[in-house]
Amino acid sequence: MSNVKKYHMITYGCQANVADSERIASQLETMRYKKAKKADGADLIVLNACSVRQSAIDRLYAKVNQFKNKKIILTGCILPTDRKKLKNQAAAIWHPDEYFDLIPNYSHFPIAYIPIMTGCNNFCTFCAVPYTRGRERSRPAKEIVKEVSNLVKKDYKEIWLLGQNVNSYPNFPDLLRKVNNIPGDFKIYFMSPHPKDFSDDLIKAMKECKKVVHSLNLPLQSGDNKILRAMNRPYTVGYYKRLVKKIRKAIPDIFLSTDIIVGFPGETKKQFQNTVKLCKELKFNKAYISRYSPRRGTAAAKLKNNVSLEEKKQRWKILNDLINNN
Repeated sequence: MSNVKKYHMITYGCQANVADSERIASQLETMRYKKAKKADGADLIVLNACSVRQSAIDRLYAKVNQFKNKKIILTGCILPTDRKKLKNQAAAIWHPDEYFDLIPNYSHFPIAYIPIMTGCNNFCTFCAVPYTRGRERSRPAKEIVKEVSNLVKKDYKEIWLLGQNVNSYPNFPDLLRKVNNIPGDFKIYFMSPHPKDFSDDLIKAMKECKKVVHSLNLPLQSGDNKILRAMNRPYTVGYYKRLVKKIRKAIPDIFLSTDIIVGFPGETKKQFQNTVKLCKELKFNKAYISRYSPRRGTAAAKLKNNVSLEEKKQRWKILNDLINNN
């Protein structure tokens, strides 16, 4: 048994990366690798990276250095500049597209993470995803329904449909209905949607489909129109407010969370106060608040990062206290 090759996986970032890691594990096990619980006992280290924040990439570089005496495979959201710097330190760099269609080794029973699309066509100025995952690509609905059906037969209770822009999936409301119609006792979640693609039919599907949980993360990012334009978010505050109103009217018990970035380049105190005012008005149940950090290669990285770290921390605290600590 001493000839058995072992791998150890370290995953950073969101559920999409977790789902990717399950697919990579499946690929490695077809290559006769066995899973090692600890890095010390592994011949191969797989680092599944996240480029959303600089701190996550800093951790990746530290890990590459830590495991420089082992065989390393890098994957996940890695910007082209980082790929270039790291290519000589890794045995291979895999692109997320390479295992998108693989059957995974599910590892979070009774929860299953199912990517229905990958990549993004939106090019928000702060975001690295189009540069790390490429353009949008969707899986056939038939394939997704088959995967969910098999999982439900194995007694999985939570099905998470995932995508960087999940509701730009072709006829997403129809897919929700198809998954909802699979016989069995399970719940359906999805993330992350984009406000611009949130159709009336999707609201109707969420209301009608009994298995779809009334929980929604609807990223706002900023409550100021000028900052939204600078972020290349193609909606206005007015549009977002009307959308929330429609959702709450159709689904009164909705648990509504959001994503907000504070300290985007050029954000004035008044513009930040517009975000505070909107959050007071919309009364989110929860918010995932980020302090802006520039990502190399994105459009916003060329802008002057002129909000101090201290100011970002203060703005973060104000919103966090308002939404998450009340």
